[in-house]
Amino acid sequence: MNPFDLSGRLAVVTGARRGIGLAVADALAAAGADIVAVSAQLETTGSEVEKRVRGHGRAFTGYQVDLTDRAGVAALAARLNDMERAVDILVNNAGTIKRAPAIHHTDDMWDEVLAVNLSAQFVLSRELGRAMVARGSGKVIFTASLLSFQGGVNVPGYTAAKSGLLGLTRALANEWAPHGVNVNAIVPGYISTDNTQALRDDPSRNTAILDRIPAGRWGRPDDLAGAAVFLASPAADYVHGAAIAVDGGWLGR
Repeated sequence: MNPFDLSGRLAVVTGARRGIGLAVADALAAAGADIVAVSAQLETTGSEVEKRVRGHGRAFTGYQVDLTDRAGVAALAARLNDMERAVDILVNNAGTIKRAPAIHHTDDMWDEVLAVNLSAQFVLSRELGRAMVARGSGKVIFTASLLSFQGGVNVPGYTAAKSGLLGLTRALANEWAPHGVNVNAIVPGYISTDNTQALRDDPSRNTAILDRIPAGRWGRPDDLAGAAVFLASPAADYVHGAAIAVDGGWLGR
């Protein structure tokens, strides 16, 4: 048997419209999983993620949900729990970033980043995790960040949220591992996505970042695919509370 085979599994991927979420949904579908994609701006039909998932011969469902809306997040969780099939894999990937020095980082910026990057992810994990714990199986994967370990510059809300995600990963793993539910995190390095466009457009910051990365390049969203499939698969059944860095060697520098 292939320990990385996800045939017959149902995976929910948030932030799946583009970037890392799109690459992860594509990889999970290629490994055999059916996909429920969630994004604030997901097209009703014809999205890139839908095309990729269906291209692998897998079933696809998409939901457009604003993750800053607590009622909307609760409604999404209820809808997912009411489906005929149980959710086997939850990839909490959705995220946003607001750049401003701390003295200019407004309450609205802070609240939006914490809502999307931490609070919504806890609510979805709690609501879907309850069913996973009850049946004794399930995989929860968070997209953390290098700033789960470091302070960053001009992103206090993002750093606080991503640091919180790493703590949440460990807290849920401690509670749910005895019930057969794996909770882990992927730690992307500097990946070429919309969230890092401002850094890549700044010549001095771009050079400084590349000089620090042993691999000598920015990461691509599909660089995260292998880690996601591994953590979602039976191959990771004894992996709990881990934070797997996919960073070109940044943290080891």
